[in-house]
Amino acid sequence: MPYDEKNYTIKQLSEEDRPREKLLNQGRQRLTNAELMAILIQSGSDRETAIELAQRILLSCNNNLQELGRLEVADLCAFRGIGPAKAITIVAALELGRRRQLSEAEDRIQIRSSRDIYAWMEPLLADLSVEEFWALYLNRGNRIIGKERMSQGGVSGTVVDVKVLLRNAVQRLCSAVVVVHNHPSGTLQPSQADIQLTKKLKQAAELMDIRLIDHLIIAGKGYYSFADEGML
Repeated sequence: MPYDEKNYTIKQLSEEDRPREKLLNQGRQRLTNAELMAILIQSGSDRETAIELAQRILLSCNNNLQELGRLEVADLCAFRGIGPAKAITIVAALELGRRRQLSEAEDRIQIRSSRDIYAWMEPLLADLSVEEFWALYLNRGNRIIGKERMSQGGVSGTVVDVKVLLRNAVQRLCSAVVVVHNHPSGTLQPSQADIQLTKKLKQAAELMDIRLIDHLIIAGKGYYSFADEGML
């Protein structure tokens, strides 16, 4: 029988190679990314198992979970064997993972370095396909007392109103602010607009006796800190 005509399923695999059984018997840490995805997908097609389908999806993302996290339902539905229900399941599982990262980061609410800022904001920004600009409001002990998305833009930029940002900072009676935005393009270098905005924000904040602690650019698993680079 030709390969594309037979009903090729995970049940034909040996029991120790079936993802659900492997998780139960050996623990979740022993499963590959494709095997974990196969559990979400549940079934493949007449041409491939759920594991092979998961491997194909991961391969399209260069086996990079950050890239996988950027896929939308429509992107996943483009793969043969993935319908809306399966796509929604995958997106929901990835979102839960992102929120878990964010929850863990919230335990470190005092800003001591750029790494602390990155740990707090990376789960929110790293996987986005559009640019967002956020403000973190800090008290005198550099503890975060609030965070706010100031704007959301396109792939290459977003607009920030410095007056609104500082008005909100004053209303919160904060002593310092940190601003963070992402670069969906993956580049970590600040644009000329980023540099000009940082200078403008620092000067305006100083007039209100508010310190601009840092401006972070997040791209994937890396970041650029204006403070660390001596740009503040």
